[in-house]
Amino acid sequence: MSSTPSRSPNGIARIIFASRWLQLPLYLGLIAAQAVYVVHFWIELVHLLEAAMGSQTALQALVNGIGYKADPGGPSGLNETIIMLVVLALIDVVMISNLLIMVIVGGYETFVSRMYLEKHPDQPEWLSHVNASVLKVKLAMAIIGISSIHLLKTFINAANYDEKVLMWQSLIHITFLLSAMAIAYTDKLLNQTRSIELNHDQH
Repeated sequence: MSSTPSRSPNGIARIIFASRWLQLPLYLGLIAAQAVYVVHFWIELVHLLEAAMGSQTALQALVNGIGYKADPGGPSGLNETIIMLVVLALIDVVMISNLLIMVIVGGYETFVSRMYLEKHPDQPEWLSHVNASVLKVKLAMAIIGISSIHLLKTFINAANYDEKVLMWQSLIHITFLLSAMAIAYTDKLLNQTRSIELNHDQH
């Protein structure tokens, strides 16, 4: 049984393969964006703590940040709705940060270079079997989670929004949900096809 002789890549192939490193500045840029989100998170959290201690300046900053509709004279104090909207905004930042981590770590591992984290005690569980297909499904689910938080914030603060805005946000969220279901179903079909082909080759 003859085996196909191995061939080393030529110069053009090496250049094309090395071009994957052009993505490195993109991932470094996402790390910088992550740092901005961390700073924003702590600024909002400090404002919340200061408002809880009676600071009207911090309270006004929170109200302006979340788009809360207060009385003409301004909010009299920190109420449950403001707290809920601020906490949801903080959760939103955390979920976007998680999305960034998945894109940075998973994208680098999949498209640029191996990280060799198999023996690292802090290796994410999902990274052990990540590929382009798995990453795509996880990103779709993360986007649905972020969209859900935005939709919940809108419904809680519905008095500040037009009915058309509420309707379109709901439709966009449903579109995200259907898209994620379609991606997951397509991935399932591809995995079934690969499994059938593998079993056929073995027999």
